[in-house]
Amino acid sequence: MPTHRTAYSAGGVIYRVAIGYVEVALIATDGGGRWGLPKGHVQRGETAEAAAAREIAEETGLEGEVIRHLATIEYWFRANSARVHKYVDLFLVRYTSGELIPQEGEVDDARWFDLDEALRLVSFQRERDVLGQVQDLWKESALQ
Repeated sequence: MPTHRTAYSAGGVIYRVAIGYVEVALIATDGGGRWGLPKGHVQRGETAEAAAAREIAEETGLEGEVIRHLATIEYWFRANSARVHKYVDLFLVRYTSGELIPQEGEVDDARWFDLDEALRLVSFQRERDVLGQVQDLWKESALQ
């Protein structure tokens, strides 16, 4: 009989503001064919905010300050014979330092993209919705 388990991850939208536009960092996986937000497992005893900042740093080389929670997305997937119900907390993270360096063995590429381009590129609708929230914040002049 197949079993199911629950998994928790955290990550987010790391951004930087330039004159007249905002950029976000995306990672590529699946041989460079899938673009998305950096995220990963929340470790025991770790807050979702701390996990988000750590995973973004590990996957992209970028450090940032967690500004606010954006969304919790959830989905099911299969891992061997188990069904996994995954929850991912996504945060808005303001870039503070670091150079883009994709995590070896985990990430195929990591790049800064103009927010409009990121919205077109990202592979999953739920992540596109989160980027749409960031775009709304930009239009409201709520990003610094």
